[in-house]
Amino acid sequence: MSKKWIVFSFAACLALLAGCGGKKGPVSGKEGQGIDYMALQKKAEAFSPAIGTYGGTIVLSSFADPKSFNPITSTETTTSEFTQYMYEGLVRIDGVTRMPEPGLADRWDISEDGLTWMFYIRDGVVWSDSVPFSAYDVEFTFNELVYNDDINPNSSRDMFTIEGKKIAVKALDSSTVQFTLPIPFAPFLRAMSQEILPKHKYGHFVKNGTYSTSLGIKTPPEEMVGTGAFMLESYISSQKVVFKRNPLYWQADSAGNRLPYLERVVYMIVADQNAEVLRFKRGEIDYLSARGEDFPGLKKEEERGGYTVYRLGPATGSNFLFFNQNRGTDPKTGKPYVEPKKLAWFTNTNFRKAVAFALDKRSMIRAVMNGLGYPQWSPMTPSEGYFYNDDVTTYEYNPKKARDMLAAEGFVDSDGDSVLEDADGNPVEFSFLTNSGNNVRIKIAEIIRKDLEKLGFKVHFQQMEFNSLVQKLDNPPYAWDAILLGLTGGVEPHFGKNVWHSSGTLHMWYPRQEQPATGWERRIDSLFDAGVKELDREKRKLIYDEWQRTAADKVPLIYTVLSERILCIADKYGNVNPSLNGGLLHNLENIYLAAE
Repeated sequence: MSKKWIVFSFAACLALLAGCGGKKGPVSGKEGQGIDYMALQKKAEAFSPAIGTYGGTIVLSSFADPKSFNPITSTETTTSEFTQYMYEGLVRIDGVTRMPEPGLADRWDISEDGLTWMFYIRDGVVWSDSVPFSAYDVEFTFNELVYNDDINPNSSRDMFTIEGKKIAVKALDSSTVQFTLPIPFAPFLRAMSQEILPKHKYGHFVKNGTYSTSLGIKTPPEEMVGTGAFMLESYISSQKVVFKRNPLYWQADSAGNRLPYLERVVYMIVADQNAEVLRFKRGEIDYLSARGEDFPGLKKEEERGGYTVYRLGPATGSNFLFFNQNRGTDPKTGKPYVEPKKLAWFTNTNFRKAVAFALDKRSMIRAVMNGLGYPQWSPMTPSEGYFYNDDVTTYEYNPKKARDMLAAEGFVDSDGDSVLEDADGNPVEFSFLTNSGNNVRIKIAEIIRKDLEKLGFKVHFQQMEFNSLVQKLDNPPYAWDAILLGLTGGVEPHFGKNVWHSSGTLHMWYPRQEQPATGWERRIDSLFDAGVKELDREKRKLIYDEWQRTAADKVPLIYTVLSERILCIADKYGNVNPSLNGGLLHNLENIYLAAE
C-alpha cells in the first residue's frame, strides 16, 4: 500500500534507513544492542511471499475518526490512512525498495526529451462495482479533479503544477493515456502513484459542483468505488472503520490466486496511545506502533504475549513547533489574522532561533522516548535516503544563548515578573496547541512549554481534537499562535512542495501567499522550481541540500525529535516482511491469517 508524501501525521508515520547518509551498519540503542539494520533490509529485499489462505481479519487502530473518504481534498492522514485501501495509481511504490513499479498501468514509454509519457492500462482491471477501468478515468482524475481550481483543498494540484503550468493529460483510447509535460519533471514517475478515481461514479459531483464536499463520512459505503485491495464496508463514528476484501482486485499470487487474502481490515478508534497499548496487550488489536517508553515492557512480554516486536530504525514522522506568521487580513472584520505585536515576534528569525536553542531535545529523547530517539534539525531525516543533508545548522540546547539572542532583539524582563517584554513593553504571551490522543506529542509539548516558560514566555498550552485543530490551522481567521504538529516523510523532496512553496496549501506558518513574504521563502520557491526540472541526480541533490540548509537556518518549523520506529504485530499472521522502508503492513494484500 502506498501513501502520498505530504499529509499531516498525528500518529507519526513512514520510515526508512537503507542507502541513507547516516548509519551504515549495526546501530546500537539503549535496548537491543547492535541491531544490524542493513541486514534486516537485505532480508526484506530477498523475501518471497508464501501462498496464503483466504479469510480472517486484521484489527488496527487510529486515534481519530476519518475526516472524509476523499483522497483529492485530503491534507491529513485521518483521510489518507483509510483511502489508501480503496484507490491506487498507475504506478505503485514498492514497500521495501521505495522504487516505482507497475500498478494500474503495466508499462510505459518515454520520449527522448523526457516530456511525453505514454502509459498502457493493465488488462483486466475493473472498479469494485465491476465497471472496467480505463484511460478515461485517468484523464478525468487529472483534468477534472487534480486541475480543477474549484476543488479545494487540493494538494495534488500543488504537486502537479510546474512553474504555474499544468501537465496535459489525454486518453488516446481506453487503454492508453498520454502525459505531456511542459518542462522536465524529475519525480514524475514516482508521482504517478497519484490515486485514480472513477469517472462513471464521481463525474456527476464535478458537474454539479459538489466534489469538494463529496465522499464525506456520511456517504454510503456502496457509493464509494475503487480499484484497491479493499472496499469500505462500514463506519461507526468514534468506534470503528471496517474494510472488506475487494473480490475483483487485479493482483494475484504466484499460483494465480486473486489477492488479498484477508477478508477484512478493521480500524478501532482509540482514545490515545495508552489505550492503544493496553488493547494490543489484550489481543483486541493486532498491530501497534509503540513508543520508546513501551518498548521494555513489550519486549519482556513478547514471547508469551503472542506477538513480535521489531525495531526498524529512526522514524521519519517529525514533530515540530511553528508560529503563526500570517500577514493577511480577515476580509470579514478587516482585522489582521495575527496581532501586530505577535506577528512582529513570530516573523523575527532570531526569535525563532532563540526558541530552537531553548528546546531540550536530549530530555525529550530521555524522558519521552526512553532513550530511543534522535534529534532532528531540518526537513529530511537520516532514514529518507539520498537527498538527506546532515550539513545544516543545529541548535543544541543552550538556554543562555537563547536568552542572549532575545535580549539583543529587545526582549527583557523589564518589570521583574519573570515574563519577558518586547521593546514596546508587551509581555511575550501566546497560546500553544497540539492534538489530543498522541501521548508522545503531548509529552513533547509539555517539555516545550516548560522550556519556553524558563526562557521567560507565558505560554497557554491546550490540546484539541485533531480534525478540529486542522480546521483551525487551515482556515480563516487562522486563530492560533503556536502549534506542535508533524508531517510524514518520504524519499522525494518535491512531494513536500505544498508545504515548502510559499503558495502551498500546507505552507503552515503562512499559507497560499500570492507573492513570497520573505527573501528566504522566495529562494526556497526557486529551489523547488529548479529541483523538479533537474534530471541530473547529483545536481538535484545540491539543490535540495540548499533547501534543507535554508530551512534549518530560518527555522519556520522548529524541529524536535525523531522516535525509534518500534512496530509490533500478532504472531498469527503470515507473510509479514519487516522493512526499514515500509514497516510491517506495506504488503498487506499478501498477509494472511496463518493461525488463531
